[in-house]
Amino acid sequence: MKTTNKVATEIGIDIGGTKTHLRRYLPDGTAKDLILPTTEWRVRDWTSDAKALLALVERFSDGATIASMAIGAHGCDDAEECNAFQVAFAERVNFPVQVVNDAELLPAAFDLSDGIGVVAGTGSIAVCRSPDGRMLVAGGWGWVIGDEGSASGLMREAARAVALYLDYGGIPDEPLVRALFAALEIKSSARIGSAVGRSGSAAQLGRHAHIIFEAAEAGSLLARQVVRDGAKELADLIARLRHNGAGATTVVAGGSVIASQPMLWSAFSEQITNRFDGSVTARLFSGPPVEGACRLAARLNPAATNTPRPVSSSS
Repeated sequence: MKTTNKVATEIGIDIGGTKTHLRRYLPDGTAKDLILPTTEWRVRDWTSDAKALLALVERFSDGATIASMAIGAHGCDDAEECNAFQVAFAERVNFPVQVVNDAELLPAAFDLSDGIGVVAGTGSIAVCRSPDGRMLVAGGWGWVIGDEGSASGLMREAARAVALYLDYGGIPDEPLVRALFAALEIKSSARIGSAVGRSGSAAQLGRHAHIIFEAAEAGSLLARQVVRDGAKELADLIARLRHNGAGATTVVAGGSVIASQPMLWSAFSEQITNRFDGSVTARLFSGPPVEGACRLAARLNPAATNTPRPVSSSS
C-alpha cells in the first residue's frame, strides 16, 4: 500500500454480517469513521476480501502512514479461518495486522485480554481464548440451525412458538401472533414455516426481531418466553466454552439486539449470575464493537502511548 510521512495511524475494523465499520483516531483525539454494507466489498474469499478491504483502508487513511491494523471479522469462526485471512493481509502490507472473530472485539473494548465475547446481533456466537492461547468457539452455526438469542434466532423461535401455540388452540389475537403474521405477511397459520424460509437470510429475517420485544411489552407471555429462552441459550454458549477449557470470569455481551433491547440483556445477565453462582460476571458493551478493534490495533503498535476509551458501555 502507498503511504506518506504523515502522522502514523492505527486502523480498527469491525466486519459484521450486515455492515463494516472502519475507525481511526486523528491526532486531536477525534474518531474518523467509515461505515458501509459488507456486501459491497466482501465475497468470502480471503485473498479477494483482503485486496478489497485494503483498497478501502487506503482511501480511508487519507495518505497517512498506517502503523497497525486490527480486524474483527464475522465469519472467521475458528483459528484456521482467522489465520488465513490474516496471512492474506500480511502478504500485502508492511505493518502488523491481527484478525480475530468479531466477538473478540467486545472484551477488547474494555481492555480485557481474557474475557469471553458474546455477540447477539444479526447472528450469535461466543468466543474466547483458553489459558494456553487456543481459540474457543461456541455457537455461530447460522440462522437455519443455530444463532440462538440473535435477531434471526429469536425470530425463528418466535415462529416456532406461535405455531405450537396455535396447534394447542391458542387465539389468533395474541400479540405475538398478530405481530408475526403482519411482519412476515402470513395469510394462514399453515404458511408460518414457509414464510420464515422465504426470508432467505439471517439479515432479512432478523430485521423483524423488534416485534418480539414490542409484543412482550404489550403483554404477550409467549413473546416474553421467547426472550427468556433466547437469553438461556446465550448463557448455554458460555457453559460450553467453560466445559471446553475457558478460564475467563468476565463475559462481555454486545451486538445490535442485546445492546438495544434491555429485556434481553437483563434476562441474559440474570442467567449468567444464576447459572455460574456468581463466579462469572456479565458486562454489556453498548458502543460500536470497532472500538475493540482500535484497542487491539494500539496494542500492535509499539509507538502507541494510549488507547481510546469505549464510546458507550454499562456493566
